[in-house]
Amino acid sequence: MDFAQQRKRMVAEQIAARGVRDRNVLNAMGKVRREAFLPKYLQEQAYEDTPLPIAEGQTISQPYIVAYMIEALALQGGEKVLELGAGSGYAAAVLAEIAGQVYTIERIGQLAEKAASHLIDEGYDNVHILHADGTRGWVDHTPFDAILVSAGAPEVPESLKNQLAIGGRMVIPVGTDTRAQELIRITHREEGQFDREDLADVRFVPLIGEEGWEVEEPQPETTRPRVIQTRPRVSETLPALLSRRGESFETPEAADLDPLLGRIGNARVVLIGEASHGTSEFYRLRACITKRLIEEKGFTIVAAEADWPDAARIDHYVRHRDVPPSEWTAFARFPTWMWRNEEVRDFIDWLHKHNAPLDMPQRTGFYGLDLYSLYNSVRAVISYLDDVDPDLATIARWRYGCLSPWEGDPAAYGHAALTGAYRNCEQDVVQMLSELYRKRQDYAHNDGERFLDASQNAHLIANAERYYRIMYYGSRASWNLRDRHMFDTLVRVMDHHGKGSKAVVWAHNSHIGDASATEMSARGEFNIGELCRKAFGDDSYRIGFGTDHGTVAAASNWDGPMEVKLVRPSHPQSYEQLFHRTNKSGLILPLKDGHVLDVARELTQPRLERAIGVIYRPETEVASHYFEAELPRQFNEYVWIDRTKAVTPLTTGEMQGVPDTYPFGV
Repeated sequence: MDFAQQRKRMVAEQIAARGVRDRNVLNAMGKVRREAFLPKYLQEQAYEDTPLPIAEGQTISQPYIVAYMIEALALQGGEKVLELGAGSGYAAAVLAEIAGQVYTIERIGQLAEKAASHLIDEGYDNVHILHADGTRGWVDHTPFDAILVSAGAPEVPESLKNQLAIGGRMVIPVGTDTRAQELIRITHREEGQFDREDLADVRFVPLIGEEGWEVEEPQPETTRPRVIQTRPRVSETLPALLSRRGESFETPEAADLDPLLGRIGNARVVLIGEASHGTSEFYRLRACITKRLIEEKGFTIVAAEADWPDAARIDHYVRHRDVPPSEWTAFARFPTWMWRNEEVRDFIDWLHKHNAPLDMPQRTGFYGLDLYSLYNSVRAVISYLDDVDPDLATIARWRYGCLSPWEGDPAAYGHAALTGAYRNCEQDVVQMLSELYRKRQDYAHNDGERFLDASQNAHLIANAERYYRIMYYGSRASWNLRDRHMFDTLVRVMDHHGKGSKAVVWAHNSHIGDASATEMSARGEFNIGELCRKAFGDDSYRIGFGTDHGTVAAASNWDGPMEVKLVRPSHPQSYEQLFHRTNKSGLILPLKDGHVLDVARELTQPRLERAIGVIYRPETEVASHYFEAELPRQFNEYVWIDRTKAVTPLTTGEMQGVPDTYPFGV
């Protein structure tokens, strides 16, 4: 087996492709032979994208996590580093490729001996191993320039903080729940003064010791909590109950939506999900429901998990607005197929025709909730100010110019700002937003629609600037900022449409299902669905989707090409498997009505649920795409489509017959 080639591929596809940029870390990961730190029977799996067991209930961490944590230490070379949790010695070897001296402590004697043997065999003479309680550190060699803790602590041990040199950094998983922790970085600024940064949500084995956990609770490292057994117990009666209580259909267009519309009642916000970003049936049935809500219940807002400027092109078209369309091509960035597909175009064309005979206030608009369009939004704000306030447009160019060097890679701006290599632009973009709102009365009086567009773009820029600063470390803060932005955008649009306005939200299940009913809540995450439940109560209604097998449009890596991939049959312990065993092509299942309380009661037990985004990795599906949830608390309604197929993306050739190729462009 060519381990060297596998190691090279691991660095490129598992580490660099996920955003680790530190050249010292990438070089070190490319040198250390991970197979040498594993039992022989596991060596063929050495470069798989997963943690692996070693002994005594412990694991060798996923390669990406090792690289990610070491990068957070910001080592320049030659430092003195303390590591807690030597395990097999692998992370110590990676550290030893960069640091001058590495001191590593292992609580379990058998592992300490094996780690020492591995490191000697691999020629690392700058690593020193101690069999002891790591929570107390290694006083004889203090202070340390950096401390890496590879086990989860209930809180940061004071002994370790006291052993950090001034300017030193410690990276450690912390959490009062042994099933999930927050990876944090502690920086010793001056005597007795420490800064804390939340980096990412992780799961590690517990840190046992005087200043850690008192009782050992060994658990294998996984990225998410799991309820997986080798031979899971299954219910033979529940699928039959689901079949009886659900309303069956063969195709999305043939589904009887009258009962669903009755249950939605007078709700003002209906959130309609999808279990993937590339499934035709989800898009089609969602469109069918939305058309009925517009025609029969007076909904005038469709708000999608899409960028605001791109959605504005759609809105110009569907509402026949007498304003020049934006110059850029809508939905031209990755993932283009998510909204640029035949299924969406069919709905947009219907909405264009539906709106035509109506007065402008009665027309239904199409809005984007997301915040990835940083630079298109900058251009939109400046273009607006060029028309209404040229002097402020000049100031806007100067303030937003802070972001200009990073247009090709906004994430690089976040990295540069966090590491001090480049000043952050927060003050500039926030001042610009304040200036717009200071003149709100004058601007809105002339054209309220255009002011809404400009002000929302300014909000987006401010939030996106912050998002790119915190998303580099992938913590829960970046997820929460994004969903809070989407919720606030929804509320601003509803306020603009006036009292009693009604909105349909199109987004992934993970955004519109109540996060408090999923394992997201254990990580401190919330989403639009939870925020809408709290803000609107019974006036919000959440509809989730699911499937068992078929095909999906997705990529293998971020910015990769779209592929039509086979969806693996659902996991035996998942909600999807229960619905698959109903033998129904399609079901609409109410989860809140009184007559289905027996279903809700039976489904309340937490189970696995699948989520496929723009990336789909079937080879690591359980780790990458399943999470725990309680379906009846997550959704008001669940739509099941057993076999599904991929959306059909729009190509240049297909668009040539559309007048002016608007609104999608070519």
